[in-house]
Amino acid sequence: MAFKKINAWFHLWLGLASGIIVFILSITGCVLVFKQEIKSVSSPWLHAKKATEGDEFLPPSVLYKSVQKTLPGKEVESIWYYGENRTAQLTIHESDSIVYVNPYTANVVAMVDHEDLFHFFEDGHYYFWLPEKIGHQVVGWGTFIFFLLLISGLILWWPKKWTKKTREQSFKIKWQAKFKRVNYDLHNVLGFYSIIIAIIMAFTALMMSFTWFNKGVYWMAGGENKPRIQALSDTTSNPQSNMLTQVDKAWRKGINEIAEHERQDILMHFPEKASDPIYVCTDMYRGTWRDVYLDQHTLAELPASNKRLRDEDLASWIRRSNYGLHVGAFAGLTTKIIYFFASLICASLPVTGFYVWWGKRKKATKKNKLVPILS
Repeated sequence: MAFKKINAWFHLWLGLASGIIVFILSITGCVLVFKQEIKSVSSPWLHAKKATEGDEFLPPSVLYKSVQKTLPGKEVESIWYYGENRTAQLTIHESDSIVYVNPYTANVVAMVDHEDLFHFFEDGHYYFWLPEKIGHQVVGWGTFIFFLLLISGLILWWPKKWTKKTREQSFKIKWQAKFKRVNYDLHNVLGFYSIIIAIIMAFTALMMSFTWFNKGVYWMAGGENKPRIQALSDTTSNPQSNMLTQVDKAWRKGINEIAEHERQDILMHFPEKASDPIYVCTDMYRGTWRDVYLDQHTLAELPASNKRLRDEDLASWIRRSNYGLHVGAFAGLTTKIIYFFASLICASLPVTGFYVWWGKRKKATKKNKLVPILS
């Protein structure tokens, strides 16, 4: 009984302390789950038409030169081919704008500021609209408290005895009851139904928020924390190689030899120095991706590159699958829809929980007023 009381007190005050953070993170998460789907409908510049049927993508060098011609003096940093019938996205050095180019014709379609509505929601989800260093800690520790609340909430939900009555109270919402009871059921019952997804979302968020948590999980999963390998090109092998020519070759290698999933969906960085590698991001599939570093001069795969996901050990697999598990992309649209509703329930928990506390507080105040004063 003492443990139950302590746990209830713990659940109450941690819930009141973190309620606004949990609400904001959950609501922004609801929106961001369908970010790509919404943008695909609302942003016409994301779509590209072929000039003639059978047209194929032009190589990065052609799109690079097209942007430089359209925006003289601007330095292109990266190019992202998004797949068939989609514009390629090119980023510019020291600019928040993204240049959208038709990959079949090299025509510049649009230049759009990254600071859009979704960036506003991302800023709230990642940093609570605070300066990055402060906001990162607020979101991280708010999520940590939410994770503890989910555990304590499950303990509070669990009945002392499983009877027909407790089963109905634990799994069903009594819609015909008074608002106070319905509110309690919304908090108690919906909280239980969403708890598995909520724990996954909170756990994966902690993996992204805290290095100590990430390393701890990696170690417990059998991983060995080694120093990060630096990716460098061998400048003695072929110092006269043309950067754009090599990037084109790396692009073809990425599509034809490296990629296994979504071959046409590939992100590349243009190296600035002779010692820089060519970064190729491929296998972007259901929330996972593969980072590959190629020697700029020989196109040999460098040791810093990721293995194929199926070849990774458990610890590395957990790390690389973390984002997909966090956003619900790991099983496509089905899990995204499930995550959306789970996130919506998570947003409701601080609201219904506050009302439960407020109702009990008013009841306690009323009782105190009714107690006669003895003189």
